[in-house]
Order: sequence, then C-alpha cells, then structure tokens
Amino acid sequence: MQAYDRNIPNNSLPSLPPPAECFQDKELSALVTSASRKLAELKGVATMLPNQSIFVNTISLREAKASSAIENIFTTDDELYKALAYQEEDNMQGPAKEIIHYREALWEGFRKIKEDGRITVDAIIHIYRKVKQTHDGIRPYQAETVIKKRGWGTLRGETVYTPPRGKGVVEKMLADMVEFMNDDQAYPIDPLLKMAMAHYQFEAIHPFRDGNGRTGRILCILYLIDKGLLDMPILYLSSYIIQNKDSYSYSLGNVTGTNNWKEWTSFMLESVSQTSDFTLYKIGQIRSLMSKTEQLMLAHKSFLSKIEIPKLFEQPYIRPKNLLSEKIKSINTAKKYLSELESVGILAKDKIGKEYVWFNTELMEILSSEC
Repeated sequence: MQAYDRNIPNNSLPSLPPPAECFQDKELSALVTSASRKLAELKGVATMLPNQSIFVNTISLREAKASSAIENIFTTDDELYKALAYQEEDNMQGPAKEIIHYREALWEGFRKIKEDGRITVDAIIHIYRKVKQTHDGIRPYQAETVIKKRGWGTLRGETVYTPPRGKGVVEKMLADMVEFMNDDQAYPIDPLLKMAMAHYQFEAIHPFRDGNGRTGRILCILYLIDKGLLDMPILYLSSYIIQNKDSYSYSLGNVTGTNNWKEWTSFMLESVSQTSDFTLYKIGQIRSLMSKTEQLMLAHKSFLSKIEIPKLFEQPYIRPKNLLSEKIKSINTAKKYLSELESVGILAKDKIGKEYVWFNTELMEILSSEC
C-alpha cells in the first residue's frame, strides 16, 4: 500500500465499501450483535414513553452540547438552558447559540429524511447550513482546505490531513457515499457497519469549509433512524466520542494512514453500545423524576387538573408562556401555577433580564451529569 502524503489532497480516497477482509471478522460481528441488541432495547423503551419529544428535546440538547464541545465550543449548562428558553427572541450569544443551532439542525435533518424517505446530498447540505447558519454549500474546488493539529506543543499548526480537492471531485465522492448508504441491495452490509464506514468517509471527504464534525455526527444518528434502528434522534453519541476523543481521532486517522478499518469500526460500534446504555439510564432517571413529580402533585389536585406534567420536562427553564394550554389560557394564571409549584419545591425561580422564569432543578441536574 502506497504511503499517504498528508500534505497533498486525498483525491485517491477509495469509494466504499472497503475490502471485505477489513470488516468481516468474528470480533466485529460480536460487537455488531451487541450494539444492535442495545439499540433495539433503547428503541423499545422509547416507544413506551407517553411523549418521546420530551426526551428528544432534553437528550438531544446534551448531544448538541457534547458535539459542540468536540469542536472546542464550550458553554455552561446554565447558559445553555437559558438560551433554550429564549431562543425564539434571537438574543442568544456565543457558544450557546452554536449549540442551539446544532439542535435545530438535528430536528431539521430528522424532518428532511422523513420527507425524502432516504439520506440525500441535499439533506446533508441542509443540515450543514443549519449547523453553521449559512447559505454556503460544498466548499469550492479552488479552496485550499487543510486540517491542522490543534492544541499546544511543537506540532501545533502542523498539517495532519488534506482533504480531496478539484472540480467536481468532492461532489462525486459525496454522491457515491450517499449511494453506498442507501443501496442495501448493491451493498448488503449491516447498517451499523455502514454507519461507521460512511462516517469515516464523510470526515475524509470534508465537504464543507467548517462544521463537518457536527454535521457528520448528526448524519450518524439520522442514518440509524433511516434504517429503522431508532425512531427518534435520542442516541447521545457525542458523549462517548468526547470522552474518548484521542482514540476517535487516532483510529479515524489510521483508516487513512494504514487502512485499519477494524480499529475504527470497533470504536464506532462500541460508541453505539455505550451510548445506548447511557441514554437508557438517562431516560430511566427522567422517567423516575416524572413519576416522583406526579406523586408530589397528587397532594395538590388542582395542579393535576390544570398542569400538563410533560410541559415541566420539555426543557429545564420554564417561562409562563410555555405552560399555556386549553386549561391555562393566560400568562397570569400560568405564573400563579408556577409559583405554587415553586412553593412545594417542584420548581425554583430565577430572574433573566426583567422576567422571572422557573426551572426544574432536578431535571437540570440529570441533564448536566455525565453519570
């Protein structure tokens, strides 16, 4: 195998799939079986929930935060949840805005693949534009994009990879990747393996000027939905990746450098298994808190007759307008009930600008904790 020169565009990037011997292995088969079983358990638990969107909203927010942290975009949980509460007023600032945009891109991508019935190049571009809040598309062939080492030390700024470049080159590679993902007759490979292969390929193609990592991780989750392994985007994949960032980058680079697909696919399969377990645990914690909240509200029957419990769990910060329903029709009435919930310890009050909001402290604790 000819050595890869990281300083020249990788226009010789092979199409998918890699040779069968790179992924037909007993150890990989065992990892596929385990990851498939855990995903099936997660899908089953989620379908029994009264309102999956509660958990999509909360867990996808953690996914957004972790995914952005991989790109060195950091914010505190408090800033993030405040931004979420006020996102429609367009007063978000800095990292919180980036994270909310990721979450919006996840939902937009979900709606797009449901509408199209498959992964498309157009959907990928749509996701990228939402992530970056841009009208830009696939990077122009004349753009001399290179990936340099981040961080500190003597190697900082050194070129680690030069993605493909040339008129129509990136477009053709991206179209081939999407065909591989969609055509299960021509490429009859387990969807979890295809997800891992396609994620590598997407990062190697590096089709956009920026935001490729976040777009690629959204694509992983949406592909699992497209193949029926999940119903909703509730897999908290970026948590595992950020906790194992060095292994992620190392094994990704080893596919390019030494064609080591086994190491890469093993990492991705393990990430699915571990994050399925983690997401199941988080869902269990939130369900338990919902049950506990309902029990507390049983002692105040006026709460249960008016307040929809799921509304207290759609996001940690609750504004009076979020509580409005057929039963609660005015802001003043909503404030009254939120104050009563505060008085019995279910919610706490905070002031943002000139307005008071209430937050679900225990939900915030669950979402903030990595254990």
